[in-house]
Amino acid sequence: MSKNLDQNGGRGDASQILWAGRFEEKPEARAFAFQASIGVDRRLAQDDIRLSRVHAAMLGKQGIIPAGTAAALDSELERIAGELESGSLTIDLSAEDIHSFIEAILTRRLGDQGRMVHAGRSRNDQVVTDFRLYLKRVVPELRAALASAGGALLDQAEKHAASVMPGYTHLQRAQPVTLGHHLTAWCAALERDCQRFASALERLDECPLGSGALAGSGLPLDREEVARSLGFREPALNAMDAVADRDFALELASACAITMTHLSRFCEDVVIWASEEFKFIELAESWSTGSSIMPQKKNPDFAELIRGKAGRTTGNLMTLLTLLKALPYAYDKDLQEDKEALFDSLDTTALCLAMFQGMMTAAAFNVERMKAACIGGFLEATDAAEYLVRRGLPFRRAHETAALLVRDCIAAGQRSLIQRSLEEFKSRSELFEADIYEALSPAACVQARHLPGGPAPEEVLRQVGILRERFREA
Repeated sequence: MSKNLDQNGGRGDASQILWAGRFEEKPEARAFAFQASIGVDRRLAQDDIRLSRVHAAMLGKQGIIPAGTAAALDSELERIAGELESGSLTIDLSAEDIHSFIEAILTRRLGDQGRMVHAGRSRNDQVVTDFRLYLKRVVPELRAALASAGGALLDQAEKHAASVMPGYTHLQRAQPVTLGHHLTAWCAALERDCQRFASALERLDECPLGSGALAGSGLPLDREEVARSLGFREPALNAMDAVADRDFALELASACAITMTHLSRFCEDVVIWASEEFKFIELAESWSTGSSIMPQKKNPDFAELIRGKAGRTTGNLMTLLTLLKALPYAYDKDLQEDKEALFDSLDTTALCLAMFQGMMTAAAFNVERMKAACIGGFLEATDAAEYLVRRGLPFRRAHETAALLVRDCIAAGQRSLIQRSLEEFKSRSELFEADIYEALSPAACVQARHLPGGPAPEEVLRQVGILRERFREA
């Protein structure tokens, strides 16, 4: 049989339910548990304590509470923070949320002085300020993880700046590039991810505290001082928007989803490269798994799991967008669902970045296999066309000539243009000379592409240097 909270152990203490005064009858235990959030927001404990210490100091300075009470609150909150850190105080998971838990501890220890801490604030502005404080702490850590993963890839790119490999479009061999060029392309994507997180951090750097439930407070709060003390750029402009806004959660969830999409695409390359058909990459045994039935198997499971976990972050973004799309503008209890989705995305992205970095740092590349794969598939056909363009032939005619040479090779059972004799080249265009064979080697094709953004080794090294500097600034 269901029991009311006041019949259900610790949850019967009405002092732990901040909104209980209006109600004569309390929710049943299962109803209370359904709307409780402490299992999710417990990670905000230290942020909530920091917020309350700043808020209490401001209340004392403004004469809203006695100075002695403000000092007592600060001292006790500092003590609670230390006890939580050391483990001598554990969070009561039967409490409604972390904010109620901490305030209940204060009230139990300080009596009416503890009850004064909530003057001038609502849980609405308290929760969203805690949320922003937490994100201001952890998002820079995620950016550092991105920069670290990018740096590890750049180490490999620098090592393989001249390691020739096929480049692919439509998963078909396209043109010769280098492994360094390919890995640097991944890093360019990760650097954009760093910038996305930085941009989101700039926009969330406003302090909602003092907005109350939606209309601020009639007490003489000093919102500017609170914002400064908490490390925010400024107070939020509009009280209603401050408690309703979750754009910052959407932006960060989006940044996580985009980052994970990048990692998923990189890992798709890794899975393909690790196959017997390609054999471009040798994953370390410590970053592979076997089969329970096939003794010979060495599976790229870590790459596959990262690829799979990208779906979580996409789903979390969709959860938040759907959550917000039909909410009336102010605070609604639906918003309690914001943190679980974003926390999961942040945790998943951080974990996958660490796994990806470890996997790629330990990986070895079969450069001879990559080089050999550049022969066959006519990767040099574009360079044959450009050879003719440099000798004055219009590109469309040069393109057609190269295409006819490819057709000739296919008819003759040849896998590369360089298998044609010079006479056969000249039969398609008198502009071909003996130097065509050197011009169509994979290394020459790569070296010719030394424009900014190209795969020529010196250009790859230039890109590596720029990206290293950008990651250092992240």
